Amino acid sequence: MEQFVVGIIRGSHGLKGNCKIESTSGEYEHFADLKDVTLRKNGIEKKQIVDSVSVNGGVLLLKFKGIDTPEDIKKYSGWEILVPREHACPCGKDEYYVEDLKQCQLVYIDNAQGPAAKAEPTVVGTITDVLEGGAGDLLEIVLSESCDLLAEDVRKTSSGNPRKVLVPFKKEFIGTVDISAKQVQLMHLWILE
Repeated sequence: MEQFVVGIIRGSHGLKGNCKIESTSGEYEHFADLKDVTLRKNGIEKKQIVDSVSVNGGVLLLKFKGIDTPEDIKKYSGWEILVPREHACPCGKDEYYVEDLKQCQLVYIDNAQGPAAKAEPTVVGTITDVLEGGAGDLLEIVLSESCDLLAEDVRKTSSGNPRKVLVPFKKEFIGTVDISAKQVQLMHLWILE
């Protein structure tokens, strides 16, 4: 079963075993229905039953069965909270997870012949990771060796290996994201140089 990280335990709140949670999506609503979760850190996983969920002063709080003191919670500080995909977020049809972007093809549509021409997308690379940057997320792209839209010195390193580049995941650079087709549209080729 595919699981997703929905939050991270950041510390304790009060004396009765409530955990302060950082929501990885910034949303809180999907936590209200959680009954059990998996906690994970450094490859160790532990199942936990959720006793209660609340928001206090803009802080998301979870209480797990059997974790009843601030000292108990301190042991779990920094642990990730994982749930099955269907409980991970209140995603709509145009929403997706960071994990869904990995292994998508980065495609470019050359509209040089004008918008009326139906140009086919050209694969310029593959998304291998999504990294957090200071100004937002960055897509790590391994450039396609066979993309003739890019010069060879752009596609390959000096040793002849496919080059990796980082592209800001912003609307100025990234267009349509089609998870079902596993394609993400690049708006400008120059960002790869």
